[in-house]
Amino acid sequence: MWRGVASNALTLFIVLLIVAFGLIAWGRQAYTGPGPLAEAICFKVEKGASLSQVSRALEEDGAVSDARIFRIGADYSQQATGLKFGSYLLPPQASMEQVLAALTAGGQSTCGREVNFRISVAAAEVVLRELDPASNRYVEVAKFDPATDAAPTAYLDAAQASDIRWRVTLAEGVTSWQVVDALKRADFLEGAIDAVPPEGSLSPDSYEVDKGADRGKLIAEMTDRQSKTLAELWATRAEGLPYATPQEALIMASIVEKETGIPEERKQVASVFINRMAQGMKLQTDPTVIYGITKGEGVLGRGLRQSELKRETPFNTYVIDGLPPTPIANPGRLSIEAALNPDSTKYVFFVADGSGGHAFAETLAEHNENVAKWRALEAQQGQDGN
Repeated sequence: MWRGVASNALTLFIVLLIVAFGLIAWGRQAYTGPGPLAEAICFKVEKGASLSQVSRALEEDGAVSDARIFRIGADYSQQATGLKFGSYLLPPQASMEQVLAALTAGGQSTCGREVNFRISVAAAEVVLRELDPASNRYVEVAKFDPATDAAPTAYLDAAQASDIRWRVTLAEGVTSWQVVDALKRADFLEGAIDAVPPEGSLSPDSYEVDKGADRGKLIAEMTDRQSKTLAELWATRAEGLPYATPQEALIMASIVEKETGIPEERKQVASVFINRMAQGMKLQTDPTVIYGITKGEGVLGRGLRQSELKRETPFNTYVIDGLPPTPIANPGRLSIEAALNPDSTKYVFFVADGSGGHAFAETLAEHNENVAKWRALEAQQGQDGN
C-alpha cells in the first residue's frame, strides 16, 4: 500500500515539476521573445512611478503582453527599482527584456519633445521639435529668434512639461561674443556670465542641459571641451608646421573655419596659408580684416572697403606678417585638425568657384584664370537675377 502511495506521489511530483518547467519556459519565452508592438511608440515613465504602475501602462499601450511577467522579469534581473524618468522610443516587436533595458538605461530620453537653442553666425533660434516614433525622425513644432520674436504658445506650453529635453548647439565659426550674447537670451538658463571668454576657446558642439542650468557652468564646459580637443589634436600634429604653440594653431584653425564651409576642402585651405607663411607671403584673408572691424560682435553685413583693406590693424593680414594676435572665431574639430594635419600641396591661391567651394592654384597666372571664371559667373548670375 505504502509503495503505491509513494509511487503515486512521485508521479504527481514529476508531473508538477514538468508543469513548473513548462511555465518557466513559457514565461521566459514571453519575456525574451518578440513583443506585441506593431509599430514604434514613445512611452513616458512618470517621475516616481512604481514598477507596478509602469508595467500596467505598458500593457495598456500594447508594449507588453503580460504586466505580471514583466514585473517578474524585472525582479529576477534585479532591475525592479532601476526605472528612469523620461520618454523612451520602443521599437516594433520589442521584447519585455528590451523594453526593460530601454527604461532603465539612464541618460537622456530617446524620444518625446526637445528644445534646441541653436547659436549660429547669423542668428540664434529656439527650435521645438518632437520625435515621430513611426519614422524615427524629429518633426519641427515651433521656431523663433528670442532676440526679435515673441515665444510661441507651443514653446511656452512645452517649457512647462516635466519631460522636455533641453539642448544648446554652437555652430562652427561663431564668436565668443555671439555665444555670450545669445546665452543671455536663453530663458531656460540661469546665472550671469562674468566676461566674454577668449576668442576660439569655446567648442562648437551640442550640449545637453537641464532647465535652470547655470550659464557660467555651461561656458566652462564649452571651454573644457575645446581645450581637450586642441590638446588631443596638437599631440598628433604633422611635422614642420609654422606654429610655436597650440594657440597659434587655434588661430589658423579659426581662419580656415571662416574661409570655407566645405569639410572636404578644409585641409586644402589650411595648406594654402601654411604655404604662404613658408614662402614669406602675407596671409591676405578677408575674415581677419572683418574681425578687426567687428571685434566679433555681430556680422559686418557688407563688403570690405579698399580703405579697410589698406588700414594697418593687428588683424589686417593684407598688411601684417604672419598670424593675427588671436583667433577670429571658435573653430570646430575639423578645422583644428586641418590646421594641424593639412594636405600636402603647392597651392598658394584660392578663389570661389560658384559651387560653394573654391578653385585652388599654384601660380598667379592660374589663379588669375580662376578669378576671371568666378567674375564671369558672378556677372551671369547678376543678369539671371534681373
